[in-house]
Amino acid sequence: MIKVKSSHRKKTSESTFSLLPDETLDTMFQGKLKVIQKKDGYRFSLDAVILGRLAQVSSGDRVIDLGTGCGIIPLILSSTTQAKEIVGVEIQEDLAELARRNVALNSCDGVIRIVKNDLKNLPLLYPTGSFDFILTNPPFRKRATGRINPQEQKLIARHEIAISLQEILMVAYFLLKTQGKFFLIYPAFRLVELFYEMRACGLEPKTLQCVHSRVNTPAKMVLVEGVKGGGVELQIKEPLIIYDAEGKYTESLQAVYSLAL
Repeated sequence: MIKVKSSHRKKTSESTFSLLPDETLDTMFQGKLKVIQKKDGYRFSLDAVILGRLAQVSSGDRVIDLGTGCGIIPLILSSTTQAKEIVGVEIQEDLAELARRNVALNSCDGVIRIVKNDLKNLPLLYPTGSFDFILTNPPFRKRATGRINPQEQKLIARHEIAISLQEILMVAYFLLKTQGKFFLIYPAFRLVELFYEMRACGLEPKTLQCVHSRVNTPAKMVLVEGVKGGGVELQIKEPLIIYDAEGKYTESLQAVYSLAL
């Protein structure tokens, strides 16, 4: 996970909004997008921002975000695309309620709908082929690997406690239309496993973009787009570099926050 630099989480006057003592109000896109988050719970990272901004969503698409957290990805898409409908699904009740508040705060009720449910239950709620585009910023770690966070929100978001990679891909395949797109951000060290599981589920990898902290460092994350029923052909995109030699955001990363894409 790549953390968001504090300079891009600008604080807005909290007196205008109904914030709880354990919450913060952050803004993006020069204050056009407002996001309430818990101070000590799971907070969205740069990973989610990159995913939402680089998603090639077409006008009129029906989109679903699997594991929406506070709703940051649907909020970004509502601000930057012409999607017809955006659904955000979250298993944790407190995060789902937070996402609903963020949707209302940004007056996106007509486009975004938040669903509190287990991702594994979605095939019971929607017919197969219901969506044109699926995004997910899934848990990065297997159940018994890495540091186990004692904070429940963070634990479920970071480890495959509630759902595995394979289960997410199977749900995505069911929900996607034929030739529909699946887009995720994932750790580079799990890329081989990701490609294997995507192909096994019928989601053919079509584009790969590596995300590097700096130009001379190994890739930390990868952005992968797959197509349901797509042909065998992979495009390698230009790497996305986060920081320049001086430790500042690169022009490419600044564009992510400035709506310049």
